[in-house]
Amino acid sequence: MNKKILVTGGSGFLGSHLVEKLLARGDEVLCVDNFYTGTRRNVEHLIGHKRFELMRHDVCLPLYVEVDEIYNLACPASPIHYQYDPVQTTKTSVHGAINMLGLAKRVKAKILQASTSEVYGDPSVHPQPEGYWGNVNPIGIRSCYDEGKRCAETLFFDYWRQHQLRIKIVRIFNTYGPRMHPNDGRVVSNFIVQALKGEDITIYGDGQQTRSFCYSDDLVDAIMRMMDTADSVTGPVNIGNPHEFTIRQLANLVLELTGSRSKIVSRPLPQDDPLQRKPDITLAKELLDWSPSIELRQGLIKTIAYFDQLLKGEAEVPASLS
Repeated sequence: MNKKILVTGGSGFLGSHLVEKLLARGDEVLCVDNFYTGTRRNVEHLIGHKRFELMRHDVCLPLYVEVDEIYNLACPASPIHYQYDPVQTTKTSVHGAINMLGLAKRVKAKILQASTSEVYGDPSVHPQPEGYWGNVNPIGIRSCYDEGKRCAETLFFDYWRQHQLRIKIVRIFNTYGPRMHPNDGRVVSNFIVQALKGEDITIYGDGQQTRSFCYSDDLVDAIMRMMDTADSVTGPVNIGNPHEFTIRQLANLVLELTGSRSKIVSRPLPQDDPLQRKPDITLAKELLDWSPSIELRQGLIKTIAYFDQLLKGEAEVPASLS
C-alpha cells in the first residue's frame, strides 16, 4: 500500500535523495523546506510528478497535513550554516521537533528523527556506541546544533513514553555526496571545491583527527530501513561508515582524484572540533541488516563530478549564505 509521507528539509542535500527514493518506491511525498540551506534545484526535476508536492514552510511553525509517516530532516547541518544564526538553529531542532511530534500525534503517524553523531560531542569512547552519553560542551559555539539535537531526542522519547507515539531515531555520521552545499564548510565539500579551483587545501590542526565518511545513497537506504522496522524498534541507531580516515588522508585522496596541484596548508583547530569520529554500527547491522557498500574512493569520484558541474555553472548554488 502506497504511503503519504512528509519529508521536512526535503530539498536539502540528504532530503532530496530521500524524496527521490520514496517516490521511486511508489509513495506520495510532501516535501517541506524553508530553503535556508536547501534549494529548489535539488527537487526541481520532481515538480509535476503526480505523487510529489513541494511546500515552503518553516518547521518552527505548526503544520497541519494528513500523512502516514514523517521524516524530520529539517535543520542546518554544517558548522558555517548552523553557527550563522545559532538561536534559530536551536529553535529549528527543538520547536521543529515539538511541531512535528504534535503533528504525528494528531494524525497517528510514525515519525523518524534525523539526529547526529554530534550528540556524542568530542568523544572519550571510540568507536561510539549508542549507549555512550557523549562529551558535549553545552555553552560552546557548536552547542546550538549539538544540544538542539540532543533535546530533540529527549522530546521524541518523552512523546514515546507519554503518548505511545511510534518513533524512530537515527544518529547520522559524516555523510557526503552530490547536492552538498559548496560553501557549507564541511571537509569533503571544502577539499573538493578548493582542489577544483586550484586553491590551497585547508586542514585544521595537524590533520590527524579522524572521520568516517558515508555516501549519501548508503545513508538514505539505512534511514528508509529504519522507518520500516517494527514499532518496538525506536533507536537510537548509528548510521555511518565505520572505515576511519584521517583528514590528511582525505585531502591527499581528493588531490589524487581531481589531479589538482593545490597545496595542503594548516590552520588552527576550531573550538570543540572532535578529534575522533567513528560509528559503532553493530545495531544497524542487527536491526536493519545494513552496512555501507560504497567505498570512499568510489563515492568521491561521483561527488567530484557533481562539484565540477556546479563550478562550471551547470548546477545551481543555493542562494543562502553563498
